[in-house]
Amino acid sequence: MAVESRAQGRIQSLYRHLSTHASDASSLLHPVSMTVLRTEQLSRRDGREAVIIGGMVLDIHALPLSPPAPGTTIPGKVHYVLGGVARNIADCMSKLGGKPFFISAVGLDMAGNHLLEHWRSIGRPIEVAARDNIPLWFEPVSVAKSKRIVPLVKYVTYVSPNEDELFAMADALSPGKLYGLSERYNSEKNCPPESLIKMLKPAVILLLEKGIKIVVVTIGARGAFLCSKEGSILTRAVVEKPQTLGISSELHRLISSNCPSHKFHDARHIEGTSRLFALHLPGLPASVKKLTGAGDCLVGATLASICEGLNIIQAISVGIAAAKATVEADSNVPLTFDLIGVADDARSVYSAAKVVYDGPV
Repeated sequence: MAVESRAQGRIQSLYRHLSTHASDASSLLHPVSMTVLRTEQLSRRDGREAVIIGGMVLDIHALPLSPPAPGTTIPGKVHYVLGGVARNIADCMSKLGGKPFFISAVGLDMAGNHLLEHWRSIGRPIEVAARDNIPLWFEPVSVAKSKRIVPLVKYVTYVSPNEDELFAMADALSPGKLYGLSERYNSEKNCPPESLIKMLKPAVILLLEKGIKIVVVTIGARGAFLCSKEGSILTRAVVEKPQTLGISSELHRLISSNCPSHKFHDARHIEGTSRLFALHLPGLPASVKKLTGAGDCLVGATLASICEGLNIIQAISVGIAAAKATVEADSNVPLTFDLIGVADDARSVYSAAKVVYDGPV
């Protein structure tokens, strides 16, 4: 995922690169359907938007209408749900007022046709984004896929693993260095956040020392850790405050008033020292229907907030609020978001956030 925070010309160069390489990619992913946004269409985009790159799939949900019984069939319902981590992230952003550009490969089959009724959008854009100083957000998706960060790590600004994905990424980047740490963590993970971060610290530090600026470690219902070697980077907005009107502008107004950015201004970077600054943002109580899509919407809402001029602490607070709304919904992404409710929940997260580590590595 790439967040555009500079001049519009940079994002245009990214899409020109995609247009140039689209035919090459099709030979590797055949049969696929691809739609690339052309340069003339980009002139209408304002340069504060996210590019989401990844998969979209058609989930098949099967629900029995009665308890299972051996030796017989069970009546039930089967329905399709739009899914895929990257698609869910883009969908969440869109419903919070963002205008993400989504790039994916789609099969020319029933599922692909169904997806394309709702979504229209392959190359090698990461190097192009890094060349033009466009921040990159790497969402690991799974333990197996998290290892794909190895050739990309020098380009990545943000990562958002859960605990298992964090250990897998660290092990892939430095095999054997943290041997046994994952097993120890899983046996002691019910401890307070201050103790939890100390066990996660070696893996977090390893990622930060590879050049990643911000590590967001999601810890399920307990929220997330926000980690950086430079505390002050967490309180700075990535993009300038937008001047547009609409849902996204309303989100910015609500969060800015509910979650004042000066709360953590004491976080700082001491030049010439190697430090870790870690913040814990708690989860929210929820009436859980299902967990699918919660992490995706956390990332999607965070990206939407960053694109609207909020800092990463404010943005993660919105992300956790969006994750709560997602686990309470029937679909992978809620059909709509109640902005007032999201802002109120984000304020609860932001108010309860606390520094759990600020010291040498």
